[in-house]
Formats: sequence, structure tokens, C-alpha cells
Amino acid sequence: MINNKTITVVMPAYNADKTLEQTYCEIPFDIVDNVILVDDLSSDRTIETAKQLGIRHLVIHTRNTGYGGNQKSCYSKALEIGSDIVVMLHPDYQYTPKLIHSMCYLIANGLYEVVLGSRILGRGAIKGGMPRYKYIANRLLTMIQNLLMNQKLSEYHTGYRAFSRNVLESVDFNANSDDFVFDNQMLAQIFYAGYEIAEITCPTRYFREASSINFARGIKYGLGVLTISVMYFLQKTRCCRFKIFKKGK
Repeated sequence: MINNKTITVVMPAYNADKTLEQTYCEIPFDIVDNVILVDDLSSDRTIETAKQLGIRHLVIHTRNTGYGGNQKSCYSKALEIGSDIVVMLHPDYQYTPKLIHSMCYLIANGLYEVVLGSRILGRGAIKGGMPRYKYIANRLLTMIQNLLMNQKLSEYHTGYRAFSRNVLESVDFNANSDDFVFDNQMLAQIFYAGYEIAEITCPTRYFREASSINFARGIKYGLGVLTISVMYFLQKTRCCRFKIFKKGK
């Protein structure tokens, strides 16, 4: 806990057996109270490894729901067990758990209600192994998103995120896609609800076991990102209304 706030780390897992233990062992349990792992029908030993590590909150999907669908289960379970701060940490070890302290203290001390670990702040993205075409796509999409959404984030595409309970209860994340565009839809919902988002520099790690999407799915993702940004712009300018921007329960 920090300031009597219960902290939960959620891990959306799919075939993460090779990196799960390394990720889990670096979680700072001096402040983290709970770990939730949601397995999205992995074909490897992710579930067995999670049990061996003693992860108590284990949610096992009986069908593959996708990256967004996995996060829906993560956040729903985190709210169910009474979490005040929720950190999404990928179990593929692409993001270092050593930033959890910094992210959670910003929320626990009331400075921000959302914190992102940005791979773009600083100069570590390419140095850390991010493919150059992904870096360029990231920068172009982020520039367009900032223009359409009138924001100044360094990137919208990081999977390292921390939220207050208030934020998760204020947005209808269950209305979002089950695919990778879920992340961007959620940020659009958060901005529309009036929250500010903090960013901290996050080291970049790219290696064979790190999760990624192929070029074809990357194109689909990019188009989805642009679509949600246009939807946000139209919603803010009152030209149209979209159900994903309604308040949560």
C-alpha cells in the first residue's frame, strides 16, 4: 500500500511462460498488494508457471478474447477485489516492473490519476531495439492523435499504464474493442472524461519473446487508431455522439 491505497498489478497473458517468472520476480511487493494474471487461452505453460509462482488471482479464459478482451477481464477483476490503484504490466518483460514505484506514487499522492510509461521520452526507443519502421509509425500516429485530440502525449501506444480506481469506474472500458486498438480507445475515453495523464520515461526492450504484432495487423491497428481519434474530435465538437464515450458504471 501507499497512503492506505491498495495496489494491484494486472498482467494480460498469452503464451508468456518464458518471461513470466522474470517479470513477476521484479514486481516491488513492498508496495504491491495483489497480482492478477489473466490467461487468454495460452498454448504453453503460462498457467502452470503462474500457479508455481503463487499468483493467487488467476483468471483463465476458455476462449481467446484478444488483447483488449484480456484487459477487460484484468480491470474488472481488479475492481472486484477492491483495488485503489491498478498497474497493467505485460508479462513478456518488455516493460520493467522497477517503474511501478514511481507510477503508483504519482497516483497515490493525488498528483495524477493516470500514468503512462513512455518509450519515446528520451532517446532510448531505437537504442532499446524498437524497429525503425515502428518508431516512425509511432511518431506519425502520435502527432496526428495529438492534433485531433488537442493533447501533448509523447506516445499513445505504450502498454505500460497505471490507473486510479476512480478512472476505471468513470469510463466504460467494456464498450471498447477486444483487439489492440483497445488501448487507444481507453486513452480517448480518459481524456474525454476530463482527466490529465502523466508520463514517465520507460526503457525500451525488444527481443524474440517480447509480444508484438505483424505488419498486416499493424496496418489494421493504425487505421483503428486514426478512427478513434476522429471519433473523439467529432464527439468533442458535438458533430456526432459515440457510445464508447458514455460514462462508466
